[in-house]
Amino acid sequence: MPETEPASDNATRQGMPPKTIAIWAIVGLIGAAGWTMLALSRGEEVSAAWMVGAALGSYAIAYRFYSRFIANRVLKVDKTRATPAERLDNGVDFHATDRRVLLGHHFAAIAGAGPLVGPVLAAQMGYLPGTIWIIVGVIFAGAVQDMVVLFFSMRRDGKSLGQMARDEIGPVGGAAALIAVFMIMIILLAVLALVVVNALAGSPWGTFSIAMTIPIAFLMGFYLRVLRPGRVTEISVIGVSLLLLAIVSGRWVAESSWADFFTLEPATLVIWLVIYGFIASVLPVWMLLAPRDYLSTFMKIGTITLLALGVVVALPNMKMDAVTDFASRGDGPVFAGSMFPFVFITIACGALSGFHALVSSGTTPKMIQKETQVRMIGYGSMLMESFVAIMAMVAACIIDPGLYFAMNAPAGVVGDTVQSASQAVASLGYSITPDQLAAAAKAVEEETLLARTGGAPTLAVGMSEIFSQVVGGQGMKAFWYHFAIMFEALFILTTVDAGTRVGRFMLQDMLGNIYKPFRDVSWKPGLWSASAIVVGAWGYFLWVGVHDPLGGIYQLFPLFGIANQLLAAVALAVCTTLLVKSGRLKWAWITAIPLVWDVAVTLTASWQKIFSGDPKIGFFSQRTVYQNAIDDGKVLPPAKNMDDMHTVVLNCTVDGVLSVIFAVLIIVVLVDATRMCVKAIRNPAGHPLDEVPHVESELVAPAELWPTPEEKAELVAAGLGTEGGMRKESAGAGGRS
Repeated sequence: MPETEPASDNATRQGMPPKTIAIWAIVGLIGAAGWTMLALSRGEEVSAAWMVGAALGSYAIAYRFYSRFIANRVLKVDKTRATPAERLDNGVDFHATDRRVLLGHHFAAIAGAGPLVGPVLAAQMGYLPGTIWIIVGVIFAGAVQDMVVLFFSMRRDGKSLGQMARDEIGPVGGAAALIAVFMIMIILLAVLALVVVNALAGSPWGTFSIAMTIPIAFLMGFYLRVLRPGRVTEISVIGVSLLLLAIVSGRWVAESSWADFFTLEPATLVIWLVIYGFIASVLPVWMLLAPRDYLSTFMKIGTITLLALGVVVALPNMKMDAVTDFASRGDGPVFAGSMFPFVFITIACGALSGFHALVSSGTTPKMIQKETQVRMIGYGSMLMESFVAIMAMVAACIIDPGLYFAMNAPAGVVGDTVQSASQAVASLGYSITPDQLAAAAKAVEEETLLARTGGAPTLAVGMSEIFSQVVGGQGMKAFWYHFAIMFEALFILTTVDAGTRVGRFMLQDMLGNIYKPFRDVSWKPGLWSASAIVVGAWGYFLWVGVHDPLGGIYQLFPLFGIANQLLAAVALAVCTTLLVKSGRLKWAWITAIPLVWDVAVTLTASWQKIFSGDPKIGFFSQRTVYQNAIDDGKVLPPAKNMDDMHTVVLNCTVDGVLSVIFAVLIIVVLVDATRMCVKAIRNPAGHPLDEVPHVESELVAPAELWPTPEEKAELVAAGLGTEGGMRKESAGAGGRS
């Protein structure tokens, strides 16, 4: 059946009403004013509100025009075509899910540690380079990748990224993609889980509040499935009310006799995380995963929205320079390396992230109701995450630069006293007194803020600074700081459970090439065994890392940024190949241009990590330094004894070798994808798509959060009220989905 051109696209061609034109002109002016103020400020502080304006104005225009162009003109989404969720609905993995719930699930699944901590770390280069990449990168690369991968996976019954590469690119490039994607996936999951463990260890408030989201999610799942099917608004109010109660109760618990019960050691948290990841992976998606992610989204978006409103009300100034000297020198204390390529590696999620492609080809394509919803869920969710990254950049840059570097420089640089930290910060070109450092820690009820690396504590300090200026003053700063820490843990945990399920899909696709029953992702033996393997893999690295500060996931942590962006190269290569093979050659630039940029960034970073003679950058040069020290009988930090020295040498060797392997695998994928594109251009008929046939859809559901007048009329005509997402009564199904 030929694909129809959406009515909304026809309306766009007929021109917009004057009122609409005026509104979009105002939006454009707000964005332009924000960019102008950020770009032209030289030597003076600029209000963070201009950054918020630049971001929101850019996002609005990109979503309204660019994403609509891609969905309607390039992909030609077809609302009459049944999705896998409708055709294969089995209540376990394939389940047609209300667009609002699915938007929450998808956003919660993709928005992990990256948009929170990446911009904080990149702030050492100044706020401008990172801000440009976050906004421009998401509009033309990250959101495009997420939407296009979701569309093509949906057209292939929800196949994983690696399996699509094998089916569409070829056996050589596909095998390389399968291996690279799965290896990188395990590293990413273990790193995300580590951030959760570090955030919750010794925090009864955070542990209790997050634990309570699980029974609340069960209630929401059964409410929508059994008690009141389709009543999303009702359960949203109930769920959010219970979530707020859990957050407030968390503080009461932390101050009560129950505190010890919820104060867990890192090793205990690892066990609980592994158990939870396994359960979330095998239970029906409607029961726990989707409602919990939907619930978490209210917390995530609500907090970030309040943070943005706080910026508008308090109007804090950006105290960090627009561009620091570290951007050109490449000797920053937070991370070494020049602005290109390392800002674009450090800020992964929020601009472009390969992990997102795994979700877009994992859980979401098996749950989406209508093809027309890929725009809101794929492109829209990524814009939401990008704004999270912008707010993280704001939070890092409105605090005193001296405090920022005292917190983010390693202990080997700042020492362990406020006096040594003050002197170290002065040597970096900034100033902060010992009394100011002590007062900053006291204000948030921490013993010290020195060398609190990783980005999360800095983000919490920045958030507490903004919130306390609006509500409560300095007396509430400690409350907002600990609230922010708990918020970060909740933010990141949702990517661990969804990521485990995605990893299970990926492994089942891989094993299905050897033993066909695994191709049925809901086949119980495959479901349970693949889930156990995935949680066992990332759980092992996490467990070792918790017990050995130089082992386990800490061994692989330096690969996180590069691995994630190399994964994006695989996704964009698959998308470009599919656009060419599907006869959309003239539109292939949409993914090809960001692919070229991403390849340039990631392979340059890989080259430097492998061959750089600077031991702060190159893995093998760092290995040489530590090996020479071992030969001389010396112990260098962070090692504390000779055994640690040997561990550092091993880590450098492993990281260097894996960097080579990942780069080679990606190059193989790119070469094979290029070969396939050339063959498809020369002989289009000889290289058909591995796409499922068209089946008429019986579902009626809006494309966006709010139905258009045409969609409302269609819903009413089908006897479905205004909620949508249900089968037409004429089809005899009669039930809500």
